Amino acid sequence: MKSVKQHSALSRLVISSLAFLLFFSLNLSAQEGDAANGEKLFKSVCAACHKLDKKLVGPALKGITEKREQEWLIAWIKDSPGMIKSGDKLAIQVFEENNKLPMTANPQLSDQDIIDILAYTKGEPIAPKAVATQEIDPGVERGKKIFKTNCAACHKLEGKLIGPELLKIGDKYETDWLKAWIKDNTALVASGDKLAKTASEYSPIAMTPFPQLSDQDLDDLLSYLAVGDVKATAATGAVSANDQEIFENPGFGVLPTLGLTILAFVLLSLIVAATTNKVVVEGEEQEDSMLKSMIFNPFLRFLFVIFCVVGGAWLVFGWLMQVDLNEGYQPIQPIAFSHAVHAGDNKIDCQYCHSSAKHSKTSGIPTANVCMNCHKSISEYNGELFDGHSKEDLDNEIQKIYDAVGWDKENVQYIEGFEQKPIEWVRIHNLADFAYYNHSQHVTVAGLDCSKCHGPVEEMHEVYQYSPLTMDWCITCHRETEVDMTENGYYKNIHDQLAKKYGVEKVTEAQMGGLECGKCHY
Repeated sequence: MKSVKQHSALSRLVISSLAFLLFFSLNLSAQEGDAANGEKLFKSVCAACHKLDKKLVGPALKGITEKREQEWLIAWIKDSPGMIKSGDKLAIQVFEENNKLPMTANPQLSDQDIIDILAYTKGEPIAPKAVATQEIDPGVERGKKIFKTNCAACHKLEGKLIGPELLKIGDKYETDWLKAWIKDNTALVASGDKLAKTASEYSPIAMTPFPQLSDQDLDDLLSYLAVGDVKATAATGAVSANDQEIFENPGFGVLPTLGLTILAFVLLSLIVAATTNKVVVEGEEQEDSMLKSMIFNPFLRFLFVIFCVVGGAWLVFGWLMQVDLNEGYQPIQPIAFSHAVHAGDNKIDCQYCHSSAKHSKTSGIPTANVCMNCHKSISEYNGELFDGHSKEDLDNEIQKIYDAVGWDKENVQYIEGFEQKPIEWVRIHNLADFAYYNHSQHVTVAGLDCSKCHGPVEEMHEVYQYSPLTMDWCITCHRETEVDMTENGYYKNIHDQLAKKYGVEKVTEAQMGGLECGKCHY
């Protein structure tokens, strides 16, 4: 008789529970965001108006995913004005709760970008990235994440911000007292603790309590504050291909062509000399030396004169053509400002600093006040080092901004009566006076990206002139660029007439008049 093994009710329950947990974890991982990437995006997109743990212009965002649905948050962050106009009740409620201050739409963010930001707003410690060769205590690394999440808005390791510096704070106070102070400083003051009362008088702004931090969290935090930032040993000596690319493509220019011409002339001279070096003296045929034939042959002398005239004219013309052609020009600036750090790592939009590019002829040089929007709080550099600079070097570069505007970073205020000095940036892109160029026509009307002319600026630590900016370069672009007629009724009729005239579907900028001399030279 065939036996069948039956599972008990308990075993079936265990198996079902494990299957459910497996399915749930897979589903959860599919929606999980990258908190490390979310931190970068938060700093570049959200930090101007929001903090995690306290209100700034907008509300505190820590734990926002527990209050709102993820799909609603994605739609809100992408287009909050659109949601308000559509009549979404929750959007209108949030708008009114925040004094009807409009939130900037962020359509450039993908769904995954927003999920990463939401993962960061949970305030959980971010898993440290693997580093090369040097081991870092996991507790110190966790403490660093806790510090950035909870403390960095008001404190720095070294130097005053809103609160005092915290490096080696454990050398000044007992560990148990520090834990009690961080968890609930208000209660500690109310209990009559003399040290707590003295500490509370440091600033009129009360410190936020952190009851959610466990003892382990506080141990990790204090471990980090005891040692500060431990720099991992990174591989050095890597050379960026972009740094040399502009110099490694010389092409087939004047000098190679001139060399081939000289070679051809020498070969021709040898052939002529070899075939004409026989002379007849008193009825007998004799051979002259080839060198003598080359020197005294009338044809070769005539050819040599022509070659010198044409070759000289070629060299002079070639030299004149490179006058004011500054492709690759990379001057030393008064401050080591890295576009790779600002536009690349922190993803600051070009037009945040160069705000007049979309409205006027010039893109504009940002004033130091624009720098101070961020650098009131950022007085030291903690990113990846570049171009052989040390951390101290880059901190001194930030100090140059303070020296120009009169900012006292110790007391976090402007120096009264200070006479501000302009930062004398060195101009890189400089068109001739007889050439007219309008940034707004290209940025706003044509919708061109800045990199079309300026190259991958987000990868440049020190900016250089990426494009030649010659007449040929501009004309080539006009010949190849098709005019975008999307939602552009003004050009629609003109486009249809020109398309019929030229027998094409898409009209280029050149066919719209982009090659007319008066467009650029008037």
